[in-house]
Amino acid sequence: MLLEGLFLPLTTPFLPDGRLNLPKLRENVARYSKTPAVGLVTLSHVGQPSLLSDAETEDALCCVADAAAAEKVLIAGVARDSVIHTLKLIEFAAKCGYDAALVPLPSMLRVPVFVREARTYFETVADSAALPVILDSGAGDAAIATDLAIDLAKHRNIIAIVDAYASAEWVEQLREGSTEVRREVTVTSVFGAVTGRMIAKHKPALGALVSAESLSGGTAVAVAPTPVSTLKTRTKTVGFQMLCGSAAGILDAVSAGAVGAIPPLSASAPQACYEVLAAWKDGDPALAAEKQHRLRVAAAVVEEGLGVAGIKYGSDLNGYFGGRPRLPSLPLSGAEREQVEAAMAGLRN
Repeated sequence: MLLEGLFLPLTTPFLPDGRLNLPKLRENVARYSKTPAVGLVTLSHVGQPSLLSDAETEDALCCVADAAAAEKVLIAGVARDSVIHTLKLIEFAAKCGYDAALVPLPSMLRVPVFVREARTYFETVADSAALPVILDSGAGDAAIATDLAIDLAKHRNIIAIVDAYASAEWVEQLREGSTEVRREVTVTSVFGAVTGRMIAKHKPALGALVSAESLSGGTAVAVAPTPVSTLKTRTKTVGFQMLCGSAAGILDAVSAGAVGAIPPLSASAPQACYEVLAAWKDGDPALAAEKQHRLRVAAAVVEEGLGVAGIKYGSDLNGYFGGRPRLPSLPLSGAEREQVEAAMAGLRN
């Protein structure tokens, strides 16, 4: 699976009484599908996955898959501590039409001393997962050690890693350590990602058979089935793919070799985050740096300072439904809202 470009980590909408708000989630996905982002991520940490029940998790995964445009790559956040429940959730996501699974470090292994257990967890999941696995490296004790990530990159079913900061040094180390990894991925004729839902949408339909009764001579004629529509694809060779998990580090990461980004702030300002990648891809470093500077200012307040509640309010400001986070997370105070409004002033859609 090709993971080049911007991915939007979806927030999870809730009703005032705390119940899951699927209609608003569907509306958000439909609007996000019209942005230039290449994909959507359901239930990353921005979606508060640990606060959802199993039934709510499945409902959210299905809702996003049903509402998303077929061309958008879908990544399912799978925040489960046990191997068996992680695999069950990945299998469910695969049946819904997802293209990859984002798997974080289990909560009880978030200490460097558990490197062997972490390795076993990821390898065991990847061995049997119904979808390609993307490692989710968070911050602090949730981070995946670089040496471990390099070793895991060689697994046939672990295709990428998302790092909360993805510094240029980290990207370079991972690139050098995984140079031997080469995989063939299916892409469109213009080298875009091909999703499972695109393939299903363009699956050839069989032509109708001509019946004997409809023929004037009464003689049965065999008519070969013909495909109605097909999806033109080609292949592309990619290495182990690295993605930046913060808005402030997008430009540094892609300049060092990262293929894309999943910044939390992009849920609030998808266009502004995309413009950094677009300017860099177009070979305009000055414009990319200018766009990145704008993001750093906003990210410091919204993404890093206020977390999920700040991202949700930022989404409200740009016409998406953010709403309140689910308790025990608290909504923003009046003063905090003013901070977000000031930080987002130049990032309005």
